[in-house]
Amino acid sequence: MQSSDQELVGALRRGDEQAFTTIYNTYWYRMFVVAYRKLQHREVAEELIQDIFTRLWKEREKIVITRLDYYLFSAVRFEVIDYIRTFGPRNEYLAYYRSFAELQDQSTENTVAFNDLSETIDKGLEALPAKTREIFKLSRIENCPISKIAAEVQLSEKAVEYHITKATKAMRIYLHEALIFLIVLISSLIA
Repeated sequence: MQSSDQELVGALRRGDEQAFTTIYNTYWYRMFVVAYRKLQHREVAEELIQDIFTRLWKEREKIVITRLDYYLFSAVRFEVIDYIRTFGPRNEYLAYYRSFAELQDQSTENTVAFNDLSETIDKGLEALPAKTREIFKLSRIENCPISKIAAEVQLSEKAVEYHITKATKAMRIYLHEALIFLIVLISSLIA
């Protein structure tokens, strides 16, 4: 994310209305154009974009944004797909989804996939005890060595290894179930 975008996102998280206005003025029209091209309904496109910005403001303190433009245009993509899925025939939904997929460049797709995976992992970690969750994040997300983790959480290295093993096993099961759910969902949309 560019430093100006980082500053805007930081200010937004702190509730700075001017930062929100700058983001809105910078991205609103381009987001609207993307939604309008896909939906061919001006009012619906405007409403979807307004919903995205309303949600951005309401959830500003907890939203994780690594790249502002990717975040906003991914939100447009998902809003359009949800709208079509809800109000359009299934074949139309698939056609729009494919057209979005073709327009996305690989780096955007990777960013969205990474963000989705991060959200899924975070949801899976919520079920773990706090200490196990902390140790897992230090080990697998921050790549800290076991000796450093043991010193930080004041446990033996053997206890840290136990927590890592326990969390890894739980996350494998959770991600496996999430993958099965996703496959079933996609299959039901295609069928």
